[in-house]
Amino acid sequence: MDIILLERVAKLGNMGEVVSVKEGYARNYLLPQKKALRVNAANLARFEAEKAALEARNAETRAAAQAEADKIDGKQFVVIRSASDAGSLYGSVTPRDVADAAAADGYKVDRNQVVLQGPIKDLGLHDVTLNLHPEVEATITLNVARSAEEAELQAAGKSIQELAAEEEAAAEFEIQELFDDLGSAASEDDGDDAPRASDNA
Repeated sequence: MDIILLERVAKLGNMGEVVSVKEGYARNYLLPQKKALRVNAANLARFEAEKAALEARNAETRAAAQAEADKIDGKQFVVIRSASDAGSLYGSVTPRDVADAAAADGYKVDRNQVVLQGPIKDLGLHDVTLNLHPEVEATITLNVARSAEEAELQAAGKSIQELAAEEEAAAEFEIQELFDDLGSAASEDDGDDAPRASDNA
């Protein structure tokens, strides 16, 4: 199906371009979302008549989106999730989770604006793209952790592996101290029970 774009659509074209797309994509997404019109004489004439108004509206929404992008770009948001000792999440982080995390810090992000390159299934820091406008993107960092304390350590640059190694080392140190304490207590007891030379005299 041939359509005329009413705004820039990623990987498709810019406003005013006539492009061919699959009918289902046009009927189910582009036409209902008012991102395009079917190509015919009436619609081409309508587009030409409304072109200036569409460009003005697009410039206005782009400017608003750019202002939002300037505020949110580079920000880090924390998502607390349960995970295994190896750092694998029980489930995955969704676009809604990203939008909720941003909202908790006072930013308005729609889940439809969140672009995940793949499912987030591990603890750690993950870059996430926000499509705030067809021509405006921002990148945020998602700090996925089991607790606020762990999130702070991750934000400071420590990986899950480093945190696990530190916890293991601390646990081993505590166990070693416990054994040392037990060993010294046992040797003191042995000293008390040992026969004295004066006892045998």
